[in-house]
Amino acid sequence: MTSDQEFVSFVKENQARFYRLAFSYVKNSDDALDVVQEAVLKAYEKRHTLRQDDTMRTWFYRILINTSIDALRHKQRVLYTDMVPEESGSGPEAGVLDTMALSDALERLSPELKSVVLLRFFEDMKLMEIAQVLGIPLSTVKNRLYRALSLLRTDLTAEEGCELS
Repeated sequence: MTSDQEFVSFVKENQARFYRLAFSYVKNSDDALDVVQEAVLKAYEKRHTLRQDDTMRTWFYRILINTSIDALRHKQRVLYTDMVPEESGSGPEAGVLDTMALSDALERLSPELKSVVLLRFFEDMKLMEIAQVLGIPLSTVKNRLYRALSLLRTDLTAEEGCELS
């Protein structure tokens, strides 16, 4: 059982990470803040169900991901407000375009594949930890990661002006 103080401390220490993960799903700062707030509220209300404090991170990430996916389901279309440069060059804009191409390619992945990629590379989680967060077998995590990376590689190499190392 987690105390209120432990829960509040956990949320404060990780709030930037939670926001970043939510934003990677909803692509809107206001929506990301709403998702984090809703996930924190859900977790706070269910904190008594958490038996071991050392599993709080895994438990909360599962709530946050599910809340993010739910927010996407309620939204028909995601609008991008950033201006896209017209031409790709070798200057600083090239890095921006590559980043945008990766972001767009991630958006085209299914939520199941996207979750594995985000947790592995953006949250730096180990495969076993991802399996615990998502509540799926380790072999499924490996399969989804392999499939997602393969789709991303295909998608990005098809993009004009985007190079993979």
